[in-house]
Amino acid sequence: MRRIAFFLTAALTASFVPIGLSASLASPIPGAPSCATAPTDSHWHADISRLPLDPKSAAYVVSAGAANSLHADFGAGLYDGGPIGIPFATVSGTQAKVPITFDYADESDAGPYPIPPNAPIEGGSSSAGDRHVLVVDRESCRLYEVYAAYPQSGGASWTAGSGAIWNLTSNALRTTGYTSADAAGLPILPGLVRYDEIAAGVIDHAIRITLNNTDNRYVWPATHKAGVNDPNRAPMGERFRLKSSVDIASYPPQSRIVLAALAKYGAIVADNGSSWYISGAPDDRFDNEDLHSLQGLRGSDFEAVDARSLMADPTSGRVAGSTTTTTTISTTTTTTTTTTTVPSARAHRQRRPRARSGVG
Repeated sequence: MRRIAFFLTAALTASFVPIGLSASLASPIPGAPSCATAPTDSHWHADISRLPLDPKSAAYVVSAGAANSLHADFGAGLYDGGPIGIPFATVSGTQAKVPITFDYADESDAGPYPIPPNAPIEGGSSSAGDRHVLVVDRESCRLYEVYAAYPQSGGASWTAGSGAIWNLTSNALRTTGYTSADAAGLPILPGLVRYDEIAAGVIDHAIRITLNNTDNRYVWPATHKAGVNDPNRAPMGERFRLKSSVDIASYPPQSRIVLAALAKYGAIVADNGSSWYISGAPDDRFDNEDLHSLQGLRGSDFEAVDARSLMADPTSGRVAGSTTTTTTISTTTTTTTTTTTVPSARAHRQRRPRARSGVG
């Protein structure tokens, strides 16, 4: 697996910062210094600390497990032969694109994809888990994500469950009803905790989280459902935040940075799995003992919020009230654009909850 041993800084210019949108910097992707994981006016960067509670908050927490521990599903070293977390790779614009065949081709973006033969696979090459593969083209700032990925003929081609291609400079969402490489139809990379963020002292975005099961519906910014008919369970796309009553001062440094992000930006329900498992990219510089302290928190320390006021357009992840922002990273400037997609009625893929590993 490719590991990056450095991080860079970024500068942000914007016409103004609307209510709900953080004035945070656009953190560049390690290995792709001209690219950020999302535009600065994206919902990923929205400050949700003052949003009202979702009326179903208490029911959602109980159904997910109020007594269940928070768990960092990422860290240093290996677990069962694979890296702990969801890895990603960066490639140049000249990386060869290879054919890929999808089980859910009708909701996937057709190939070819620039996946190297040795691309890191979630859980390792022998994993029986979700086997996500994430690849960033550092020149075009395109993100290629694949679920249940298996190389064929040494990586000359791949088979996968589903896949999506994302323009990282755009707020465009998936077509209504479409999945992605994640059950909620969202990109994975923007929601990962990365070590470069820990080293910088701040995580400026919402964090990907899984729950043991979800209701058979989704809310913005998700575009896909994969649950059961139970209105007491949270839908895909639901946003949770750490309660303001939780004192994070006593937690060790790495965990404290994660908890500060959960209080300000929250966590977005992206898949079914073990409850209260938050996602990150593996890195040997993580302190597993530090991250293990997160298990001192329970589901009851979280609350669901009503994020409807953030939505400007159901086909866009742009936060309401924002205007086009210019994100300056290194020496490259990109401008946020929004692409409208056409809703389509599709069958909804369901995923079974998976037991997760992690540092705990």
